[in-house]
Amino acid sequence: MDMNEHGAGLPAWVSPLAWAYIALTAISTATMLYLIFVRGPRQRSRIMELAWLLGATYLGPVALWMFQRAGEPRPPVGPGIDASPGTGHHATRRHDSDTASGQRAAVRGGLLGGAASAIAHLVGVPLVLLTGLTLAGDALWAMIAVITLLAVAVLTLMEHSLRQRRASTAGGAGSAVAVAFLTVLAFDVGMLGWMLVLHFAGLMPHPTDVSFVFLMQVGLVLGLIAGYPAVSVLLRRGLKTPA
Repeated sequence: MDMNEHGAGLPAWVSPLAWAYIALTAISTATMLYLIFVRGPRQRSRIMELAWLLGATYLGPVALWMFQRAGEPRPPVGPGIDASPGTGHHATRRHDSDTASGQRAAVRGGLLGGAASAIAHLVGVPLVLLTGLTLAGDALWAMIAVITLLAVAVLTLMEHSLRQRRASTAGGAGSAVAVAFLTVLAFDVGMLGWMLVLHFAGLMPHPTDVSFVFLMQVGLVLGLIAGYPAVSVLLRRGLKTPA
């Protein structure tokens, strides 16, 4: 199947659902703009602000809910807890707080991967369409290759910027590329896996169709879910810089 073919098997109700969801994500993105730039406080990193805004474009209201819980790193525990003995009630509170802090960091790290993928889609899809690029005779394979390469490049720049800003010791430029590659690879299990399912099931609409935008939003959500465990592991091992 070529990308120029419409998804013949796509149900008719997908189109109105697409319009409704896109409208919802537009409202959510406008709300996120207000939360970040008007209500404040601002994020510690402009990259993270971009990640939250792009997250709202595909997560919709869920991004707003996530922002309230993981929008900024929080102190581990209350005053004096760190100085307490590492046993009993205080140790339990510290462990629970560290777990919650790790989960918030993984959410923010996952959103960076989502932002890189969203940017890669915004650039890669028009690029393949305008150039007529194909791989193995199919535009979809070219689109997947271009999106993956762009996502790795964008996420590498993000990771490198965070490391410089925080004077991270997580490694050099090669390490940033490796972390970006592993993150995108995990993300692609959901995102590009979804694209392949649509492709081979004859459900992939033309990229100019509103349903294509909606289905890519769904793919980004699936990618975020698939990439979360990998981001969490990279953070725990100190390979990825917290956003």
